[in-house]
Amino acid sequence: MQEVVIREIRPADNEEVARVVREVLVEMGVPKVGTAYADAALDRMYETYDVPRATYFVIDDGGKIIGCAGVAQLENYDGNVCELQKMYFLKAARGRGLGAKMMETCLERAREFGFEKCYLETMPYMEDAQKLYKKAGFDYIDAPMGNTGHYSCPVWMLKTL
Repeated sequence: MQEVVIREIRPADNEEVARVVREVLVEMGVPKVGTAYADAALDRMYETYDVPRATYFVIDDGGKIIGCAGVAQLENYDGNVCELQKMYFLKAARGRGLGAKMMETCLERAREFGFEKCYLETMPYMEDAQKLYKKAGFDYIDAPMGNTGHYSCPVWMLKTL
């Protein structure tokens, strides 16, 4: 049995990553407009994150991608803040401690990039995700930061790195 690894995205992963993200969003009943589902970048994640101070990781389980997440500069925000972006896990990844490992991988890279804080947006009913974020040190904030275009995500959190 092959080991599950967290690794950086490769160009060949684009199609599978987009499928994973969309599958989880549909499963969770997330609106397709005003969320990551409609992001133009979703079909070209490697290229989107192939810029300075950005990276995207996948969870590779024997050649099958079962989860993903990334960090990048918070869009439309004048400050040294990154955003934890597009963190999604298929059912096969859940309950295995992979969310915590992925989060730490992303936050460690954000620190290496020199970011001071990490921001995220989520949905109110994604309670398991919010528990993970709280455990990692994120706190709720009262208003969005920057302008990510995800106006359908009304829960905002922030962590000092």
